[in-house]
Amino acid sequence: MERNEASAYLRYVRISPRKVQIVCDLIRGKDANTAMAILMQTPKAASEPLQKLLKSAVANAENNFGMSPEKLVVSEVFATPGPILKRIMPRAQGRAYRINKRTSHVTLSVAEKA
Repeated sequence: MERNEASAYLRYVRISPRKVQIVCDLIRGKDANTAMAILMQTPKAASEPLQKLLKSAVANAENNFGMSPEKLVVSEVFATPGPILKRIMPRAQGRAYRINKRTSHVTLSVAEKA
């Protein structure tokens, strides 16, 4: 983490990290206002939780570090896999298939523009 950086974490969100990563790639490196606009217009399931996460990171930067919200840039955003909820789907002739319900941990950091 840089010296002037504020983070927010979203843990155990019930969406696959692969799906979250697509939305993360859209906002990485953008300024906070542009990133929020992109998330509001993106029709992906991950965009709503990421909006809340971005708001939280901006609030952390403003309240905890005294940074100006207008100068903030999304410096780092990534999704890592959380625990997998394993479920069973009954199939023909007494068999059972496993259904993996994946979870994600998302980290978002904002920093002031240089």
